[in-house]
Amino acid sequence: MTRPPGESGDGVRSVARALELLGLFDETHRSRSVRELIDATGLPKSTVVRLVATLEQSALLWTGTDGRLAPGAGLLRWARLAQDAWQLPPEAVECLRTLSIEAGGESTRIYVRQGVTRVCVAQHEGTQQLRHVVRIGAAMPLWAGASGHVLLAGCSDQELRRAAIAAARGAGFEDVLADRVRRAGEQNWSVSHGEREDGVSAAAAPITAGDEIVAAVALGGPTTRFTGERVAAFLPALSRAAEQLSALRFLGGSS
Repeated sequence: MTRPPGESGDGVRSVARALELLGLFDETHRSRSVRELIDATGLPKSTVVRLVATLEQSALLWTGTDGRLAPGAGLLRWARLAQDAWQLPPEAVECLRTLSIEAGGESTRIYVRQGVTRVCVAQHEGTQQLRHVVRIGAAMPLWAGASGHVLLAGCSDQELRRAAIAAARGAGFEDVLADRVRRAGEQNWSVSHGEREDGVSAAAAPITAGDEIVAAVALGGPTTRFTGERVAAFLPALSRAAEQLSALRFLGGSS
């Protein structure tokens, strides 16, 4: 197959590797040495050094006086743009807060679909002492969890198949996932227990724009608190929140 100009296999691979390097920086790893990047990626030293140099030239990485690498100042511009694009209107923030209260202090979140992942774009931390922590901007597998089921309910069969393949759980998993997604679509909500992480449960409902599912609003917490009786008690509040967030129309389509 002929690739468009500028989309050689080496070029795409280099971009993917550069993004992989940037993805290694997070709240627990605010700086990294070149050796740490090499060990974490398994890439040759020459490749890592070349990628680091390119990222530094673009101000996406920065070398401190201690010789360690940190996110570069150039990312501040991207961070501001992303914040402006994804900042919730006050009414949506209040909706998440109210849902948390009505659900007994569970944390509430909004996820959007990007490829075969779902990304947390907003959350309200609950008041329960034992909580499941999710970082804003964290990408999670689309095939796992109530939010994934809800988001996939608006996808084509081909997109569902891609999500199932990404799970790498064998040929039979596509049918399992399809059944979960079908039920989510029929009920207009979904509940999951331990699909992505043992001991963690969630309930989610779709946020729509017209006939399109553009996001999912979710409650998440320890499985011990997500009993059938308790889930049934807060599902009406979850459905109301989804309807209210849909009416605000603050999100566009998915990608």
